[in-house]
Amino acid sequence: MYRSFHIKNEIRILAIDDSALIGNQIMIIGAFFRGGEWLDGVMRAYITRDGMDSTDIITNMIMSSKHREQIRVIMLDGMTYAGFNPVDINYIWELTGIPVVVVMRTYPDLRKIGDALLHLPEPKKRMDIILRAGNITQVRTKPGYNPLYIQCAGIEAQHAAKIVRLTATRSNIPEPLRVAHLIATGIVLGESRGKA
Repeated sequence: MYRSFHIKNEIRILAIDDSALIGNQIMIIGAFFRGGEWLDGVMRAYITRDGMDSTDIITNMIMSSKHREQIRVIMLDGMTYAGFNPVDINYIWELTGIPVVVVMRTYPDLRKIGDALLHLPEPKKRMDIILRAGNITQVRTKPGYNPLYIQCAGIEAQHAAKIVRLTATRSNIPEPLRVAHLIATGIVLGESRGKA
């Protein structure tokens, strides 16, 4: 069952990205955006490097936020955080009632991911969470740019793609995710670096 809503230019988005992999507890930053233009707030939390707590931590971030009632979409940078800490986007959608859109720069190599997970506890459980995210859809934000790839829960792919294109205002990457990345890396490393 998909949530039905009109996609406005100033749609409220919570975009979440993680910081550099330094230490065992990795900071994640949530950036509250109106469309691809206005940053309205920032929040942070910590998840375990290569752990299994990202879904619960992200859900708690959302449920405890003063912006919760305004958020129309949760936007994530990839299916795993803090190394290989997988996010169950369907669980987040079911618990919060807010659609989730995962944005990826490249098409995920599931075989390589599976091989990497073999070096961690509960590899099958981790892979099951990743596979549950469902179909991968290609999205082109601008002519001449490489395509992005998305997965989503609680929203049809065509609507998720429209939101990704709408919010990619300054680069190929949706601005809410780009800013969340800059804040996360800047806080942890002293200066922002790398690509969102």
